[in-house]
Amino acid sequence: MYKIKPGNVYFGMLHSKLNTYRLRLGFYWKERILKLVQWLRKNPVKAACAGILTLIWLFCLPDPLFDRPLSFVLEDHHHELLGARIASDGQWRFPEPEHIPDKYATCLVAFEDRRFWWHPGVDPFSLFRAMWVNLRSGKIERGGSTINMQLIRMARFNPPRTIWEKLVEFFMATRLELGYSKKHILRLYAAHAPFGGNVVGLEAAAWRYYGKKPELLSWAEAATLAVLPNSPAMIHPGRNRLQLMEKRNRLLDQLLKNRQISALECTLAKDEPLPEQPMPLPMLAPHLLDRVMAKNKERNGRSAEYRFTSSIDKNLQQNLLEILERRQAIYRGNDIHNIAAVILDVKTGAVLAYVGNVGSSGKDHQADVDILAAPRSTGSILKPYLYALALESGVILPESLLEDVPTQLGQYKPENYYETYDGAVPAKRALVRSLNVPFVLLLQKYGLEKFHFNLKRLGLNTLRFPASHYGLSLILGGAEANLLDVTNSYACMARELRNFYPRNGLYDAHDFRAPTFSANEKAPRAALSKSNDLLSAGAIWYTFEAMQHVERPSSAGEWELFSAGKKVAWKTGTSIGFRDAWAAGVTPDFAVGVWVGNADGEGRPGLIGVEKAAPVLFEIFDQLPGGNTWFDPPFDAMEQVPVCQQSGYRAGQYCTSDTLWIPKSGLQAAVCTYHRLLHLDLSGKYQVNSDCQQPDAMQHVPWFVLPPIEEFYFKNKNPWYSSPPPLRPDCVGGSTGTEQNPMALVYPKFDTKIYVPIDLNGTLSSTVFKAVHRNPETTIYWHLDGAYLGSTQSFHEMALQPAVGKHRITLVDKDGFRIEQAFEIIGKKAPNQ
Repeated sequence: MYKIKPGNVYFGMLHSKLNTYRLRLGFYWKERILKLVQWLRKNPVKAACAGILTLIWLFCLPDPLFDRPLSFVLEDHHHELLGARIASDGQWRFPEPEHIPDKYATCLVAFEDRRFWWHPGVDPFSLFRAMWVNLRSGKIERGGSTINMQLIRMARFNPPRTIWEKLVEFFMATRLELGYSKKHILRLYAAHAPFGGNVVGLEAAAWRYYGKKPELLSWAEAATLAVLPNSPAMIHPGRNRLQLMEKRNRLLDQLLKNRQISALECTLAKDEPLPEQPMPLPMLAPHLLDRVMAKNKERNGRSAEYRFTSSIDKNLQQNLLEILERRQAIYRGNDIHNIAAVILDVKTGAVLAYVGNVGSSGKDHQADVDILAAPRSTGSILKPYLYALALESGVILPESLLEDVPTQLGQYKPENYYETYDGAVPAKRALVRSLNVPFVLLLQKYGLEKFHFNLKRLGLNTLRFPASHYGLSLILGGAEANLLDVTNSYACMARELRNFYPRNGLYDAHDFRAPTFSANEKAPRAALSKSNDLLSAGAIWYTFEAMQHVERPSSAGEWELFSAGKKVAWKTGTSIGFRDAWAAGVTPDFAVGVWVGNADGEGRPGLIGVEKAAPVLFEIFDQLPGGNTWFDPPFDAMEQVPVCQQSGYRAGQYCTSDTLWIPKSGLQAAVCTYHRLLHLDLSGKYQVNSDCQQPDAMQHVPWFVLPPIEEFYFKNKNPWYSSPPPLRPDCVGGSTGTEQNPMALVYPKFDTKIYVPIDLNGTLSSTVFKAVHRNPETTIYWHLDGAYLGSTQSFHEMALQPAVGKHRITLVDKDGFRIEQAFEIIGKKAPNQ
């Protein structure tokens, strides 16, 4: 209230008159209320009837006002429509919008209810005018219904038009005015008005007839939709188009007369054509729509649960669809029909694009299957996790040597893809080349149960069976995972590394969390800590460093070093039988996952991750924003220590070392055991000991020594490797500095059960036994169960036919070194046994 300054005579008199008026008005209403009370006391029956009528009026509206099945609507984070599912009654009926466009509201009020903003739900002037027009014409031409009354009629399922129904509409329309604001009434009308066919509501009509959201409607389009509900069964874009255009143009003329549009706008609006047949709704993310619908089932008809604003970026989703459909058109020539991909925001964990399958593959090839959520055989896609976890536990350092030799572990015999072996290979190089045998042996060393447990902590939620069910094949595709979980786990690792320095070297446990689908969901926060018991920033950084040095396919179909393009840490996988091709990659901003294959599990030649999924992965990354930035090394999570140049382990006393940064957990790593001090004669050609050489006539030389079987394969690919000199013939015992047996069995390496089939001639097939010696020219003598079999030189292999049962093979070289190995032959006995 304005404050009146003292001394102002005019305003003082005005204030006095206002007070007098208030007093008189108060006395008036007080007197009226007293008279009403007296009347009620004198007429109790009428009072009771009035009370009952008042109660009926107060509670006459249903709650909710509309209880109709609704379409489920999926929007992107800018509220752009991604897709919708028709309501259970076969109608396109979208949930009530938060607001309606001004153009449509202006057109609707001008056409249906000019005094809408002023009347109390019923317009007496409109009713009297309708009665007068109808009496003069002798038939019903005008109804006189307000928007409130029409809304009540729609809420009551459009009952027959009778005088009684009109009175009910009057009654309920006034109550509607009391309980709802004018804007809310307009929103309800816009959400439930019929627009012809199975289209209900403004939003559905705008998309079906114009392919756009209501906010983008022009004056002509808004006017068309404003006149449609007046008689949707008789006039709509597919029927009686001339009458529809006349009604639209009359409304535009009325808007011009009301000075709500200009003459130019009116003329241009009249020139716009009417829409043709209804358009299909956008369907950019059908699999995500189904996924969200499954988690947001109908609950008491509340419309908020039928509109999901997702984290998807519509433009990114469309670009991803175009890439996948183009690739699928190429791959289906090889009967590869399905492709799926997902893009995640590393910072927030939000899903930015989600294509569960390409629709162009058709129903015959199960295009409706959401591959992103389907468990599939992983191939080699899990190897970076083992590398990172092994770094974190101190089992290896980034360049530690891993054994890479022919291996048989019970009934399980892992092999590298190209069936070649390096003998020993740096762990980083094994990851870059995706070698199978080194990672199987690393898993055995790290611990199968421990790895299985930590995979679940990383977010791989589809491991339904215990670790023993998968065995060591877990690392090579023996387990199942879905593409969304795999991609999200890489995003979580990148998030922790990205946040390391902004958080001053502290960790948030919620960095490892499920992806976010909702645009309104906020990332959880936890108390920061100095350590992470799952993966440290140092282990993650070294894992990503290894992953980004892989070679990648160029746009020309050739292969180029990855460092020549955008920096991405990435990995591929191929399942057994060429059924699944995987590729997952991550940058500081985005994580991308791609799967290529057939949804029905049919394998195809050439369906390999690096050939089919990787090109798609890099095409997607090329479309993403951002430069060639990379993660800063987390030096606060590292330590500088001497590392052996050749073995990659912590340097021992005989190693040539470099001082390198390693994850702090690497301080627990073993010291190099490959370097030994050899005692040589003065010529350096032979090893000697104190039994055959005076100490002052010896030279003591540090030597890099691999076990015989590793050395056999290692030196074929590493010409610099020099085997330890042999023992001088006159030196029989004592210490030479290397006490390793120079001989090793390649097969059978362990106590193995060997299944041998029976040949057509009724005898057992031969089994090839193989050994290696540090000096290949040495003669090796072979014995089976104590019986001498023969000798070999240079190539130490022998084909044997042991009988079914347990046996022991013994090998002795000319210097007396001896190895023994038990094994068992299983299978049917030959007829002659």
